[in-house]
Amino acid sequence: VQLQAFGGGLVQAGGSLRLSCAASGSIKSINVMGWYRQAPGKQRDLVADITSGGITNYADSVKGRFTVSRDNAKNTVYLQMNSLKPEDTAVYYCYANIRPYDGTSVVYRWWGQGTLVTVSS
Repeated sequence: VQLQAFGGGLVQAGGSLRLSCAASGSIKSINVMGWYRQAPGKQRDLVADITSGGITNYADSVKGRFTVSRDNAKNTVYLQMNSLKPEDTAVYYCYANIRPYDGTSVVYRWWGQGTLVTVSS
């Protein structure tokens, strides 16, 4: 199983970016998918996540600006980021809680490689 993230880059304050993250491999099911971010010198914090049924959860700092969504058929999660601020600058990591085809019912968390989002003022 692997997760691959796309879509980071440099954007001016007030602009938008869309991140995507696709899971692939021997996947039986995925329950929660989402995004964390880590700014330089800070801990990794949850940004948003979404269940397989579409229930979403957001950090207070991004509510009303970011939207998390997913395509269950494609095992892909998206993060639409609008009205970006310099304080949104961070490496964004996607994750997925996956039950692989391994003969057990254990759920593991996989992480993507991280994608850098830089918001200039």
